[in-house]
Amino acid sequence: MTSTHQNNASDPFNAALNYGYGFLESECRMTINAVGLEPSVGFLHEFSSYQTKQSLAYDLQEPFRWLVDLSVIQAFESETLALRDFYFTGDDYRYRFELDAKQRFIEVLRERFNSGVVYKRGAMKWDTVIQEKTGELRKYLTGRSGSLDFSEPAPTLERIDSHLMREMILSLTESEARRRGIGKSALHYLRRNASRGESFKAYARTVHRIGI
Repeated sequence: MTSTHQNNASDPFNAALNYGYGFLESECRMTINAVGLEPSVGFLHEFSSYQTKQSLAYDLQEPFRWLVDLSVIQAFESETLALRDFYFTGDDYRYRFELDAKQRFIEVLRERFNSGVVYKRGAMKWDTVIQEKTGELRKYLTGRSGSLDFSEPAPTLERIDSHLMREMILSLTESEARRRGIGKSALHYLRRNASRGESFKAYARTVHRIGI
């Protein structure tokens, strides 16, 4: 299913985006079917008279595309994906994923979709938010609710593990770190995480002391 979303990608980054959007589409299709809506009847996208084009699934993707966008950025920045993981097909001049790279990228997507957000006075995973919002759409369409708001919950998009921050951490000397109030053990922890390529977090006070 998601493989068809790579067909129009003329570069690796867009191949990853298309694959991620296919992953998101499958999530939307499942939740649409679960709540009993008709997937071919959309509002933003054209009505479809054939089953393979599910316009409502495309509609539901729109508020959640950022999940895929961030996943792709994270995958390339952390080198979970790299140019070597793609191959160019001469017959149609498109880029394709290597199989093991797909599996690594799927793990990045799952991690992002399973990340939490506060919604309705409690913590909720983003894949559960998609289910919740689809249920709210059903209530609105059936007259059980008089309003519908897809702007909440809003994502928090703060970056503290950017390429700039990694460079600053790795170039920070012990004496400079000490002058900025960063202890030796804290510097060791930061250097270790910054050199790994994986996403990491740091306390806001430490980020401020680094100079970001």
